[in-house]
Amino acid sequence: MHIFEKLLSVNAEDIEFELRGYTAVEWLDFLLNPRRLRGSDFLMRWSQGVWSEERIIQAVNSTHEFFAIPYGPSGTAPDEDVRSFELYFERLEAAGLGENKRPDLLIFKKSSRPVIDALVRSLGGVSELPFTPESSDAIQELLDRAILAVECENSLWRGKLMPDYGTELKPQKRMGGKLGLKKNAVLPTLILKEEDREPLQKWQDMNNIPIHIWHVFYDMAFGIPLDKAQELIEQGLILPTEQVFQAPGGATTRKVIYKIYYHYAYPLGDATQEPELKARFIEDKNGHILPYVHFEGGRMDLRTEALAVLREIGNAKN
Repeated sequence: MHIFEKLLSVNAEDIEFELRGYTAVEWLDFLLNPRRLRGSDFLMRWSQGVWSEERIIQAVNSTHEFFAIPYGPSGTAPDEDVRSFELYFERLEAAGLGENKRPDLLIFKKSSRPVIDALVRSLGGVSELPFTPESSDAIQELLDRAILAVECENSLWRGKLMPDYGTELKPQKRMGGKLGLKKNAVLPTLILKEEDREPLQKWQDMNNIPIHIWHVFYDMAFGIPLDKAQELIEQGLILPTEQVFQAPGGATTRKVIYKIYYHYAYPLGDATQEPELKARFIEDKNGHILPYVHFEGGRMDLRTEALAVLREIGNAKN
């Protein structure tokens, strides 16, 4: 599967609707290939992903102690329009770098900002980071100064309104008596894909930079160290779930994911200003319109617990 389709794959359970009627129009007549962008769910996912990473960067940069930069391809890709986003991944694939797994963000101490900004400029800006081998001197200097790497996930839910938010973990028969919740419980969880476990672990071990998973909801966010997530899985406290994902081109695939109860995570942040949900659309040269919801603005502030985590990691880096 092309990296662009893989990135925008949506859990089939989350697809609300899909606009149809493309079969009568040839692919080459589209400015955007309908094989890749068939419905509003996928366009909204792109906008939602961009928005959630921007909120994390804004929240970290507002602390006056730390700052974050995008590092993985999803975070460094253009965010002004979906066509530029697609072309960026076409270029990444053509360069043979589409399968490289890097965390989405890097976090640094504020005191490192002048050095990091100069390094990024020397490489051509953040959009060029995925095209620069990690063996390069500039990337190595960048990584040497990073205190934390972040793998970003997001969900279009108000976490506090989810039915099982606030429910305590209890012994579960299906888990051999281990603490958990009923199988169909609806609550905030942090997602880790089985296909990402080994690549992320290898990256962490190779670069000696801790990776945390930061999962953003509409109103709140949670974080968990990759090491703790791996431990929970290995201990059987978090069981695998197989789900069907659909790519924008229509292809479906089954993936094993782990839904980590927020009870095991630390509070990361709270939304202090909600985003605006604006109507946007893409249009082909024949005038065919595909509308979608665009996320814009909003603000998230880091919780004291998250700042304590960053300070502890930063002090350990000295």
